[in-house]
Amino acid sequence: MEGSKKEQYEYLLPQIVALMEGEDDLVANLANVAAALKQQFGWWWVGFYLVKNDVLVVGPFQGPVACSRIRKGKGVCGTCWEIEETIIVPDVEKFPGHIACSSISKSEIVVPILKDGEVIGVLDVDSEFLDYFDETDKYHLQKLVSLIPL
Repeated sequence: MEGSKKEQYEYLLPQIVALMEGEDDLVANLANVAAALKQQFGWWWVGFYLVKNDVLVVGPFQGPVACSRIRKGKGVCGTCWEIEETIIVPDVEKFPGHIACSSISKSEIVVPILKDGEVIGVLDVDSEFLDYFDETDKYHLQKLVSLIPL
């Protein structure tokens, strides 16, 4: 699907919801969400980190090898977990404490996944382009994670 970013999200979100319909396995749903987003947008890296034993552990993703574990408050993902808010980073080199899993990643958006008011994971998306993510991404990705059956 071509079109504006907004149009692409509006086209894709109902398809992702349909993919998850009737599936109660979190890993299966996260795997399909990551694959659908990667296929639609061609981002450098898209995937999930899940909170396990007070650390974020890499979950289903699409892209090159990733960091396995991230502590709370560390890097963009750990900071998102700590502050419980979506973070858009136009230039990862300028983010204090950025964890460089790949030097190709230039910008990033991380969205917290909440269950019963607590962060249980994050959706992490990296682009090889500077200043790639904006409020359109934030709105639609927040909406998407709210639709994942937890």
